[in-house]
Amino acid sequence: MDLIFLNGKIITIDASIPQGEAVYIKDGRIIAVGNNSDILSYKNDSTKIIDLEGKLMVPGFNDSHMHLLNYGSSLLNVNLVGVKSINEMIDRTNKFIVDNNINSNSMIQGRGWNHDYFIERRFPNRYDLDKISTTQPIILTRACGHVSVVNSKALEIAGITKDSPQVDGGHFDIDENGESLGIFRENAISLISSQIAEPTIEEIKKMIMIASEKANAQGITSVQSDDLLSVTDDDFTKVISAYTELRNEGKLTVRINEQSRFENIENLNKFIKMGYITGKGDEFFKIGPLKLMADGSLGARTAYMCQPYFDDPSTSGIPVCTQEELDNLIITAHNAGMQVAVHCIGDKAMYMVFESIKKAQKQNYKEDHRHSIVHCQITDELLLNKFKELNVIAHIQPIFLDYDLHIVEERVGQVRAKTSYNWKGLLDRGVHIACGSDCPVENFDVLPGIYSAVTRKDLKGYPECGWLPKQRLTVMEALNGFTLGAAYASFEENLKGSITPGKFADLVVLSEDIFEIEADAIKDVNVEMTFLGGKLVYKR
Repeated sequence: MDLIFLNGKIITIDASIPQGEAVYIKDGRIIAVGNNSDILSYKNDSTKIIDLEGKLMVPGFNDSHMHLLNYGSSLLNVNLVGVKSINEMIDRTNKFIVDNNINSNSMIQGRGWNHDYFIERRFPNRYDLDKISTTQPIILTRACGHVSVVNSKALEIAGITKDSPQVDGGHFDIDENGESLGIFRENAISLISSQIAEPTIEEIKKMIMIASEKANAQGITSVQSDDLLSVTDDDFTKVISAYTELRNEGKLTVRINEQSRFENIENLNKFIKMGYITGKGDEFFKIGPLKLMADGSLGARTAYMCQPYFDDPSTSGIPVCTQEELDNLIITAHNAGMQVAVHCIGDKAMYMVFESIKKAQKQNYKEDHRHSIVHCQITDELLLNKFKELNVIAHIQPIFLDYDLHIVEERVGQVRAKTSYNWKGLLDRGVHIACGSDCPVENFDVLPGIYSAVTRKDLKGYPECGWLPKQRLTVMEALNGFTLGAAYASFEENLKGSITPGKFADLVVLSEDIFEIEADAIKDVNVEMTFLGGKLVYKR
């Protein structure tokens, strides 16, 4: 199909043709960008013409790190985003059970609570959830995904008693009598989640489709998504089959780069022996990097730090694995032809990962490995320099500032905070930046993400001059992070990320010109239309 867009402001993110007013599309690819008269010369009897009426068109957005399947799953469970108290959390869960007529034997799942927003200012526990039910198992997960709380029935089903041992890379809280409080952190969460019935492939496909539809409505045409362990214990083939079937049925409306998470060397070796390495796949579903977890979250105080937490000197966080385990996983992937993307929020976790990457490069040097760190929040000057020295990509989530700017100085103190979330500092060093949301930790709405990067404010406009304002990005830098920068992170900068002849016709039309309006207004801009391969997948 031929398609021409006319009368727009086309920001291409391509330095050779930075701006145009019209675009010609054929067979899902961009053929030409230019002025109206030039592009109209391609018109034939079958060409469809869309008048942009002066609207801004940019490349389709690419969320460089999120959990699409986990988000889809959360849409079918209790939504706890925004609850302001433990009682409200209890009420919302009770309402969900009644409204959905949940089978009494099914485990109730929910996600999105954040104790920093509670009037009680504490974690919920088993006794709080027992007020919902003592006969039906319940697991409610914090917004960050690094802490879950369960009721007594869930503890019973999982066989957790006062004699149960702690697990490596995780922890469950106990009272003065040694009894579990129902609060599980990091790897310990698996003690409960392993009891949840796994969805069928058809159910997984449904989760992907409802999540993709919502992504399209935010202008997202590509996601780099950590899915393989989202809804299954260790059967990654189920998730791959679901994506493959959707692709074969022509039902995928986002392009997936799978950040393939594994927690042990045995499953990673099995994955590699099956032929799954970075780049395997096609334009709709492709294997990306090995995804690893090095630590937890700042909000839950499980991010692994070089020094104890400023507001809780009893802990420095939780390392998910040892240096030896991390070395083994990263070197194995590196030698097999897989890039790696490692979740690191704390500075100590980052030092560990840089050490592993350095060892991998010393053993088997690769000029263009594109290994990356996801989140890279609590940094110092040495760490910021290491990104460039080792040529490591930084996956950042600008929207995190909406919550984190209120707690970071409490957690790590003002001195360490000054060198944290230093996105401009990374760019100025020549580090490649890819932007995302970590959805469902935060919403994947891209315009609020660009706003956060540009203003350094929360969504209410605080603080007036921005937090660490010297670290603000320009609108172009932020947009690049959600388009070409994200494509670079997945070795796909020659396929997407800019409105360039030969690339996929993945395009977004916005209601306002984000380059002309006040920065504070960017978060309120709407997506008018989203096109994937020249096909309309969303219209406001």
